[in-house]
Amino acid sequence: MRHQKLPSSLIVALVAVAPLVAGCSGTDLLSRDAQWFNTPSRLFIKSISIESPPLTPDKPVRAEDLVSADGGCAGMAPPPGPADANASTTAPAPMGGTVALGHTECDVVRGIGAPSSVNLSGDAAGRRVAVVTWTSGPRAGIYTFTSGRLSSIEGTPEAPVMPKATKPKPKKKSAA
Repeated sequence: MRHQKLPSSLIVALVAVAPLVAGCSGTDLLSRDAQWFNTPSRLFIKSISIESPPLTPDKPVRAEDLVSADGGCAGMAPPPGPADANASTTAPAPMGGTVALGHTECDVVRGIGAPSSVNLSGDAAGRRVAVVTWTSGPRAGIYTFTSGRLSSIEGTPEAPVMPKATKPKPKKKSAA
């Protein structure tokens, strides 16, 4: 009986198909990954500060989309303040919402809550520039808007952490 050599093209095809067939062998190795990606709670985490861009970034910014100098927006209730001078002045909890580059000023203010300060000015090209600052909360930072849309986000400077003073350890007395 004569021994024949297999054609090299057949060997190459078998080597290429072998991993594909092995992947379908029903092992539990890959099914865990598929389960992880199929779980929506893993893909869409709600605690992320920047979630999605605006649906209509080319839509013109209207006057009601712009924040006022006191941090208010059209249709937004004024931030609750203390009824008297002795009341607590703690900031209200943030409302939560999406914040992304390209969102309008009031979209961001409604998403985060009442800002700590608002500075309105114009740039060299004559466009409106609003610098809105939140000094507390999970989304504290300096948000810069150009022509009514969010253009940059910077974190607030952290206060330097003071090292704790350590007391010198008392020396052990030697027994004599």
